[in-house]
Amino acid sequence: MARSHLSRPSADGDRAADTARGSAPPADAPPLRRPMAAFARALTAELLAALAPPACLACRAGLHRSHERLCAACRRELPWLTGPHCPRCGLPAPCPAPCPAAGAAFSASWAPLAHDGPARALVVALKFRGALPVADLMAAQIVARAPRELLAGAVVPVPADPARRRRRGFDQAERVAAALARRAGLPLAPCLRRVGRSTRQLGASREARLARGRIAVAVHGRPPRRAVLVDDVHTTGATLDACARALRAAGSADVVALAYARALP
Repeated sequence: MARSHLSRPSADGDRAADTARGSAPPADAPPLRRPMAAFARALTAELLAALAPPACLACRAGLHRSHERLCAACRRELPWLTGPHCPRCGLPAPCPAPCPAAGAAFSASWAPLAHDGPARALVVALKFRGALPVADLMAAQIVARAPRELLAGAVVPVPADPARRRRRGFDQAERVAAALARRAGLPLAPCLRRVGRSTRQLGASREARLARGRIAVAVHGRPPRRAVLVDDVHTTGATLDACARALRAAGSADVVALAYARALP
C-alpha cells in the first residue's frame, strides 16, 4: 500500500531545496561590491570543490558542483509522500483503523517523505555520521512542501536523550528545528527536556515504544500557545505524543507535529 503513495519528481523540481545559501554581503556594501562579492564567493566555492570534491549527503558519491547537496540519483529516488493523507497520524489515507494517532495529544502531524531510500540515508547521515548540513536540507524540504496552516506558532524541538546528545555532541532534532524556524520565519522555543532514565526507541517493539511513561518529558519555562513540534523521524508517534502531552499540560493550547520522514506500516 505504502509504495503507491510515493512520488519521485524530476531532479530539477527539487534542486532549489538541495542548495545551501551562502552568507549575504553587508547591507551597507556599495551596489558595485555586492555582485563582485557574490562572484568571489562562488569562484572560491568552485575552486574548493575542484580541490576537494563534495560528496552526496545520502550516498557519498562525488558531486560536480559545490552548491549541490544530493547527487542526481538520490534526488530522483527521494520517496516523496503525495496524495491524500490522514491529518492526525500523517500516514497515506486511508490510515489503519483505528488511527494510530487517535489518542495523541498533538492535533495534526505531517512529513514530506517516507522513511526509506535516500531519505533514510539522510537521517542516518545526520544522526550517526554527524553530517550537520543535512539538517538545513531537511528543513528546506519541509518548509517547501508543508501545509501552510502547520507552519504557524513557535518551533519546539523534540529533545534528545541527554546521554546520546553528549555522545554525539549535538541534538539532531534541535538542528532541524533551528533551520526550519529560520527558513519559515518562526520563533524557536527549545523548552522541552528529557527526564528520568534513558530509554532507547531504536530497536524497541511498537508495544514498548507506545507504553505510557516510557518517555518522560518536562517543560522548562513558559511554553508557546501554539507549538510546532519538530523531529527527524515520525515512527510510532510515541515521542511526539509524550512531548505534546507535556506542552499541553504546561499550557499550550494546540500542538502540531512535523517530521522529515514518516515510517510507513
